[in-house]
Amino acid sequence: MREAVFIRQNADKWKTIEQDARATDPNVLSERFVELTDDLAYARTFYPGAPVTRYLNTLTARFHQQIYRNRREERGRFARFWREELPRLFQSSHRQLLISFLIFLAATALGAVSALHDDTFVRLILGDAYVNQTLENIERGDPMAVYKSNNASLMFLAITFNNIRVAFIAFVLGALFSVGTVWVLFQNGVMLGAFQAFFYQKGLLLTSALTIWIHGTLEISAIVIAGCAGLVMGNSLLFPGTYPRLYSFQKGAKQGMKIAVGLVPIFITAGFLESFVTRLPLHWAVSGSIIAASALFIVWYFVLYPIQLNHSSPPSHESPH
Repeated sequence: MREAVFIRQNADKWKTIEQDARATDPNVLSERFVELTDDLAYARTFYPGAPVTRYLNTLTARFHQQIYRNRREERGRFARFWREELPRLFQSSHRQLLISFLIFLAATALGAVSALHDDTFVRLILGDAYVNQTLENIERGDPMAVYKSNNASLMFLAITFNNIRVAFIAFVLGALFSVGTVWVLFQNGVMLGAFQAFFYQKGLLLTSALTIWIHGTLEISAIVIAGCAGLVMGNSLLFPGTYPRLYSFQKGAKQGMKIAVGLVPIFITAGFLESFVTRLPLHWAVSGSIIAASALFIVWYFVLYPIQLNHSSPPSHESPH
């Protein structure tokens, strides 16, 4: 981007930021500081020694001083990440979230249809060992016994680690121009579809759903959201807009990483539910309540709350993606 175009695109924003330089609200200061450092990094890279670079350096220094003058108020940074920063990221990433969901849904449907029309498909996807063990459990009258066979604490650690690993793979593979992320979503969707079709064929769809989705609601939702993070990063490579591709990628990777990190508590909760709750002989109303509460939380926090937050308090700047 030419220097004149860069200045013209951002001049009004910088004037507004200058007016906020005396602000005492740490939220305003931190948002403005992040915005300025992004612009300063760009200017230093492409216009070293230019007047606009010196101007941005001076303005950024003023905000840096203001932030440290109000340092005690920054103790709420951690809480603010969950209350405001992460939801705002989703407000600008809802398109990628929808795409991730549709890819996963299509793969799930494909997995279910394939399993219903090919008896060998489930074994191909889930493995002979799992299918044989589940068939034995069904014959013994306890089809969900697989969730009770291991030590709960060890199961919690293993499941949580594996889920976080899968999520970060889905995110990191977004660097392959989103193709890697799409593949991870496709794999997991096909697996889920085949899994549910298998229990449907055995007349245990409702039984399995009331058990599996106690933890699966959060777990599957988080995988879809991790796919969203990967698509955010991948799309920053595919569609850099007016930014240089490398700079666009850096911003997309930063945004996607924040989304991926924000999923860790959800995977921990899902792992706890799968290890300690799923194995309990719960009444269907209790299972249904847990599933409904999990689904409502996902929809509220990642879809409705970001929209509400944006309407009530618009962000100080827009994402380039």
